[in-house]
Amino acid sequence: MSDYSRKNRNENEETFYPPRKEKFPSKKEKKQSLKKEIISTLWQIALIFFLLLGVRHFLFVPVSVEGNSMEPTLHDHNRLLLSKMGKPERFDVIVFPAPDSPDKQYIKRVIGLPGDSVRMEADQLFINGEKVDEYYLGHAQDDLQEWETYTNDFSLETLTGKEVVPEDSFFVMGDNRPNSKDSRVFGFVPIESIFGKTEWRLWPLKEFGRIDPKNNTSE
Repeated sequence: MSDYSRKNRNENEETFYPPRKEKFPSKKEKKQSLKKEIISTLWQIALIFFLLLGVRHFLFVPVSVEGNSMEPTLHDHNRLLLSKMGKPERFDVIVFPAPDSPDKQYIKRVIGLPGDSVRMEADQLFINGEKVDEYYLGHAQDDLQEWETYTNDFSLETLTGKEVVPEDSFFVMGDNRPNSKDSRVFGFVPIESIFGKTEWRLWPLKEFGRIDPKNNTSE
């Protein structure tokens, strides 16, 4: 056999018959590879867990509505997504610890911002002396008798002794005015105590969607 033929055969042997060690990893190598896979999987699980924990703690958290103080916008047993991002604005629906029962939480609507004067006269809301239409009340006032009012007359001064909403505080009310314990009863809500604002309804599914702060229906 020529040297050329031997050389080709040797090359073919190297190509088709790799060393046994390369083709069949040892038990030690298999254990090390399995260990690396397990460690990598555990790290991925831990990362996902802490990301979800961070989102829940710092950004979003589900909350449940109890009672009917926010009807017709929100109903008993509605489930909402509470956002902890951004400062609440006028007409946002916020969640905060109940001033008269800290172990509970209230869901109300921001009406007065710091420095605002707020009064209600003949079912008309005035903020800083200007009329404000409360679209979020929907048709709640339609069934009232001529002598009935949906929201009793008041001014900040008669309720709280203050002419305007104090700095770093909100004046809040429930949309169900005849049946809502709110700032008309317990006074102003410190901004620092607010957990967040609700922007999305999760349940029931037929009402799933973003809550429009100026309308009592989901988009």
